[in-house]
Amino acid sequence: MQRTRRTPLNQTSSRQAGDDAEPTPEPADQESAGSPSSPDADAPEAVSPDPVSPPPKKSWKWTLILAAVGLVILGLDQVTKALALQHLTPGEPVNVIGSLLKFNLIRNSGAAFSLGAGYTPYISVIQITVAAGVIYLSRRLGSVGWAIAFGLLFGGAVGNIMDRVFREPSPFHGHVIDFLQTPHWAIFNVADMAVTTAACLLVLQTLRGVRLDGTKDHRK
Repeated sequence: MQRTRRTPLNQTSSRQAGDDAEPTPEPADQESAGSPSSPDADAPEAVSPDPVSPPPKKSWKWTLILAAVGLVILGLDQVTKALALQHLTPGEPVNVIGSLLKFNLIRNSGAAFSLGAGYTPYISVIQITVAAGVIYLSRRLGSVGWAIAFGLLFGGAVGNIMDRVFREPSPFHGHVIDFLQTPHWAIFNVADMAVTTAACLLVLQTLRGVRLDGTKDHRK
């Protein structure tokens, strides 16, 4: 009679438990396997925003151009007016280039084309405001075209302001000296020429899409 070899209960239980238990998988390398559980696996790469360029530094050369043009216009205006008063007689025009250009001295109490003769003080205030506006906006200048236009406008405005403030009959009622005459046009002076040229340049710069600071408006 053979004896049956008995297996201890604790060993049998441990074997059954070991056979029924599922093998624990080893953790996969998420970087090598490309596991979708990785938060950055499918996320697009972050695009760094374009660096914001600092505002351009103010260049004094535009202000210098404005001042130089303004002083030249103011000087020419006052010198030619003084010469006209010295050598010309009102009512006696002098032909310079046939009938295309004459020197004809008049004293204008109004604005351009002798309009608004009774509103000399108001015209003076308007011209002073224009000159002050040019000085204020000159801080933003960044274009040679705008600088020249502002210089012409400033020199012309100040030239006529000086006439209205310092000439007869009284301050802010002074008459502007005009002496240049062309066919089918009102008699004018150098300051008027500068203001008109400035207006044309301002319109041209606007049509070209050039802003006051020199940047280009690409919508133009």
